[in-house]
Formats: sequence, C-alpha cells, structure tokens
Amino acid sequence: MTDQERVQAISSVSTDTIPPEFIRPETEQPGLTTFEDRAGEVPVVDFSNPDEKTLVGFIADASSRWGLFQVVNHKIPSEVITKLQQVGREFFELPQEEKRVYAKPAGSKSVEGYGTKLAKEMEGKKGWVDHLFHKIWPPSAINYQFWPKNPPSYREANKDYAKHLHGVVSKLLRTLSLGLGLEGDELKKAVGGEDLVYNLKINYYPPCPRPDLALGVPAHTDMSALTILVPNDVQGLQAFQDGQWYDVKYIPNALIIHIGDQIEIVSNGKYKAVLHRSTVNKDKTRMSWPVFLEPPPDLVVGPHPKPLSEENPPKYKTKKFSDYVYCKLNKIPQ
Repeated sequence: MTDQERVQAISSVSTDTIPPEFIRPETEQPGLTTFEDRAGEVPVVDFSNPDEKTLVGFIADASSRWGLFQVVNHKIPSEVITKLQQVGREFFELPQEEKRVYAKPAGSKSVEGYGTKLAKEMEGKKGWVDHLFHKIWPPSAINYQFWPKNPPSYREANKDYAKHLHGVVSKLLRTLSLGLGLEGDELKKAVGGEDLVYNLKINYYPPCPRPDLALGVPAHTDMSALTILVPNDVQGLQAFQDGQWYDVKYIPNALIIHIGDQIEIVSNGKYKAVLHRSTVNKDKTRMSWPVFLEPPPDLVVGPHPKPLSEENPPKYKTKKFSDYVYCKLNKIPQ
C-alpha cells in the first residue's frame, strides 16, 4: 500500500470532499441513520461495588440487552491510560517514513502491523481510519517487530497498561461466568484461560470533510471473546440497539466493554456480541485503543455444555478460533 492511500495522507489534502470509495450507502450514512434521542443510554457499571451479586446481575443484564457497557472505578490508574494514549498519538504524528517501518507485511495472514485495510469490504468501500495492531500479552505471543521504538516510552507504556488490565479481565470474566450460572473460573477457561491473547489495536481517525457520509469502521461485531476499549474525548463510537444507532457517550477514564462473538457463542446467545460502528469528526482526530481478548488460535470454542438442555440446544457451531477468524475476515458464512 502506498503512503498516498493512507487515510491520514488523504485527510491532509482533502478540503470539502472525500474520495467516492469512502462514501457509504444511504442506509449506512451516519448523517441519515444516527438516532439523536438520548433515551438509549449505554449502561455504566461501578466496578468498585462490593456486592458481587448486584454486580453480576447488572453486568449480565447489560451483556444480554446491549452487549456493551462502560466500567468506572476499575483501578487502572488514570496516568497509565493517559500515557498509553500519549505514546499512541505520538506514533501517528511521526513522519510517514517512520510509521512505514511497522507496516503489515504484504501477504501476511496476521493482522499485526501498521495499516489501513483490515477485513474485506463489500462494494469496495473503505473506512476512514488507519491503525496499528500488535499483541501485548502473553509474552510468548508478542512480536516486537510491530512495537514502535519511537516514541521511546512506547513499549514501557504498553507493557504497563497490559499489566494493569489483568485484574479487569479476571473480574469481568468471573462476573460473566457467574451470570451464566457457571463457576467463577469456567468462562475464562472456555475462552483460553491463561493463554488468552491480548491484541491491541490503535485506531486513528483523522478529520474528515464529510463526516455525515463516511464511517471510520463500518458496522460489525468483534470476533474476540471480549474487547476492552479506551477512547479519546472525541465522540465516535455508536452501538445498535432496538433498530437504532446510538452514540456511546464519552466518560473520562471509563473503559468501554464489548461482548465479542466468542462470548456470545460460549453463552449460547445469552450474552449478545454488540453490533457497533465508528463515526468521524470534521475538525478533530478521534482515536481509540481497543484490546481484543482472543482465544489462542488452536482453541476449539463452542457453547458451554453446562447450560445446554433440550429447551436450550446449541445455537452455534463449535470450531477452532483460527478457522472462525479466517471465515469472518473473508466474509465466509460461519
């Protein structure tokens, strides 16, 4: 991919129009399809609530209805999140030739690296976004080829964030497991246990002259088990609920939790993978830092056997996670 095809480069020369491949069909244009009523507020969970039963009920309900919720009082220090955001922003502000060093290799089957295109898009449409992907946990899965050396504190900031995430991940998976009527550790085991892979993506959405016509990332569900997302303060994430697209309101220092496809599968559909998309801003750069918590590639994932019965038969196929990913990225029916 040439540097001219990077969205950041297109944004720097665009004035009042955008190339036609970024214009979404009318059924997807945010200017026509965003629901402005504030009635559909995304649930906000206080993670410091000492009453586990109440916490389990709240998270299970949010995961069943929305597939999305925000977590406050999660014990990750605000300075750790600020540092993660700072080094990510500084990387995207580097000259193009420095970013190019981390480009996704041609023909690579991995998502890791600096790039623009990810999954196949129908009708040749493109998202208004550049990204950097790399794994941050476990250490055996990390390929430092894709970790920027500049800014100099990039690696330290990402390692620190990964370290602080473990507590949030364990508590989320325990709570969701209890909400299914399972033992506290059973859901985590079903999606990979200690081999769960933390795959970080930095999304960079530069200013767009026609935010009413374009999308940063089109509507999708995440193929992960869970996604834990840190946004910047520029509005952009939208969730689909009751036939409408709602803005997910920015809350300083909150973590946005997405239920992904694998948790929907393991829960046999009790928890819903959230359909979501990203909008863009005319004047400001939006950024986000999702960490996709993914089963190891060879792990076989299917509905957990314990809640299954004649009244609740399996609704999903059981398959290796790597096969699931291949089908999803190539738009092959699962």
